[in-house]
Amino acid sequence: MLEENLGYKFKDKNLLNQALTHSSLSPKNYERLEYLGDSILDFIVGEYFFKNTDKQEGELTVLRSRFISEQYLSSVFDELNLEKDVKVGKSYKTSISKAIKGDIIEAIIAGIYLDGGMEQAKKFIYDKLNLKDYEKVKDTNYKSKLQELIQANFKCKMTYETEKVDNKFIAKFFMDDDEIASGEGNSKIEAEQDCARVVINLLFKI
Repeated sequence: MLEENLGYKFKDKNLLNQALTHSSLSPKNYERLEYLGDSILDFIVGEYFFKNTDKQEGELTVLRSRFISEQYLSSVFDELNLEKDVKVGKSYKTSISKAIKGDIIEAIIAGIYLDGGMEQAKKFIYDKLNLKDYEKVKDTNYKSKLQELIQANFKCKMTYETEKVDNKFIAKFFMDDDEIASGEGNSKIEAEQDCARVVINLLFKI
């Protein structure tokens, strides 16, 4: 049933087992596979949008970040109903976080690549991440998106300074000590999201 959901049948079942094993249970866990899967995912998603859209660099960067984000990979994990298949140790008492869910998807991608080659990994990513439906995927978490873009393209400290002015909140975004842009909203969260949206448009020309 698990392999039916994944759309791939492993020849080496140990790879799939490792991709689903948390470090609380065994030193042979998903972490090394996740490292490889992250690189494969980054390349295949980037290649897909390069070949299938006419978007420019900044737009391509944002589009790719949407599909390789922790939030999106976590939703893929949930869609595949993988939580019951993850193996954790007795010391692991909490629910599986979004970060771990995303890491396991990347580990599965690496496992498929090692077991069946790049074309099989590509098929899994195309199908399970729904790349062809990219225009329907909306991402309004601008703060998360901005953080991923800044980390991928710059080496700096990111901070927000937010204060209430009259009946609204004003948020300013800084890279190191340089103020980049500001935004506003009816709450601190809304103001920072608006500020992040402005920064993305400014820095990545979207």
